[in-house]
Parts: sequence; C-alpha cells; structure tokens
Amino acid sequence: MKRFALALPLTLAACGEPAPEPAVTPTPEATIAGPRTLIAADLDLAQLGARITGPNGDAITAELGAGDARVGTLTSYVACPRDLTSCVPAALPRDTIYTYVHRVTLGDAGTEEERAEPADGPEVVENAPTLFRTTRAAAGFNGALGYSQGEALAALGSEDAIRVSNDGGRLIWQVAPDARWKPGSTITFWWQSTEPPAGPQHAYLVEVEGNQTAASGPFPAAPAPVEGSAEKGG
Repeated sequence: MKRFALALPLTLAACGEPAPEPAVTPTPEATIAGPRTLIAADLDLAQLGARITGPNGDAITAELGAGDARVGTLTSYVACPRDLTSCVPAALPRDTIYTYVHRVTLGDAGTEEERAEPADGPEVVENAPTLFRTTRAAAGFNGALGYSQGEALAALGSEDAIRVSNDGGRLIWQVAPDARWKPGSTITFWWQSTEPPAGPQHAYLVEVEGNQTAASGPFPAAPAPVEGSAEKGG
C-alpha cells in the first residue's frame, strides 16, 4: 500500500502535463505559372502526308487587317503523317498525330521611311511585339511545335529570332524585339495535336508592331467535361 501511495502522485502529475502538439505540416499553395519556353523545331515538309480536305479545300486563307492597315494573310491547313496518302480523321486510329501548319505572309506596310518614322501622341508603343499565337488552349497538344527556320532567316535576318512558349495551353511564337519582319515575306509556323480539327475557328491572333488582328483557322475542339466533375455538379 505504501508503494501505491508514493506512485500515485507521480501518475497524477504525468496526467496533468499538456500533450505535445502535433507537428504542423506546411500546406502547399498554388502558384501562378507564367509562360513556359519551349524548344522550337524546324519545319520539315517531307514529314507531312496528306492534308485534311474540307468544304473549302485543303487550306484556309484569311485576310489579316487591323483598322485601316492590312497586316497580311494567314493560310492554314492540317496534315497527317507522311505515310498516309489520305487524311480522313474518322477513318484513322485515335492516336494519329495531326500537324497544324500556318503560313503568315506580311503585307506591305508602306515605305521604309513611313515605317521608320514614329507617330506622334501617347498611343505610340515602344518595342511593340510581333507574334503569332493561339487565343485558346490547344487541345491534344503533344509538345511538338516550331517554324521554318529558313523562312525566319530570310524574313527576320536570323533563324533563331523566334521564341516559342506555352501559356496555359495557348501557344505563342514571338519575334525577338530587335528583329523586324520584312514586308512581303512569309514565315510558316506549326504545332502538333492528337486531336483533329473541328472546323475553322476564331482561335488565332497575329500582332505586328502593335497592330493586332484575330484570324480564323483549323483548330481542335475543346475536350469534353468529365462526367461527375464539379462543372456538372457531381
């Protein structure tokens, strides 16, 4: 009994001590990712096979204009791999890769003196960008994209004057700030997707020295929502 009486206060003292707090696990916070720079590959037309043919043929041409300025033209088409002599998505395997090709030909923006002389007023933009981009996320994008380096050399003076990036699924080809696109010249841009086009869509934008113009061209359909997702209230 005496041993029990001596041990009891020690037991009560131990029970009265506060329990150690559990280690705090840091909660990861979402970060806003900026555009990711990608590696551009040269365009090799020999790797392309038959084109998809729609109601208006196997290519779509759109005029590019910004206000009263004629920026140029955009000609687009979609091709299958080179071993295919017919490109009909409904008859092809689900894993077929489609190459989206876009030829941008810059229009004549006036004389060299007119282009070099800055305009007056606060609306003048210094180092205005020159770029081609998609305005929507490219469904099925497989990470492969690029441009014709030979055409870039002729139009911009350098085959490396274009940087490509992925901004939340939207693809961007941007000309280096110190390069100037020669009027009348053409640069062909390309990218690949596992999704076939869903017809012409207003999904492209061309910006040349501050002049922006939206354009229509072949573009894949947006992926269907997954059943039971939050968007459907599941």
